[in-house]
Amino acid sequence: MSTAVNTEARIQKIEVTEDAITARLVDGRVISVPLAWSWRLSEATPEQRQRYEIIGDGMGVHWPDVDEDVSAEGMLHGIPAPRPQRKTSDDGRKAKSRKRSRRGNST
Repeated sequence: MSTAVNTEARIQKIEVTEDAITARLVDGRVISVPLAWSWRLSEATPEQRQRYEIIGDGMGVHWPDVDEDVSAEGMLHGIPAPRPQRKTSDDGRKAKSRKRSRRGNST
C-alpha cells in the first residue's frame, strides 16, 4: 500500500544571475531555468532582480520593480513568460495596402 506524499512545490529561496533563475524549494529540490524565460527579469538591473517577495506561501515569487511573477509550477513545467507581441511597420504597410486595393475594387 502506497502513501500519498505532498509534492507541492514551494519556493524557499530564489537567486537570479546573468544566466538563470534558480529556486530552492522547501523540500530540498532545486529548479533552474534560463533567465531568458523571463524577458522582464532579463531586462532588469541586478538590483531590481534582487528585490523580490515570495508570495502564496512559496507558490511563487514577485519582483515589484519590474512587475514580474514566476511560479514554482511554471518553472517545473517549463513555461516561459510570454513576451507581448508588437505590430511591426510591415503589418501597418500591409493593412494600408489592403485598404487601398479594396477602395480600388469598389469604384
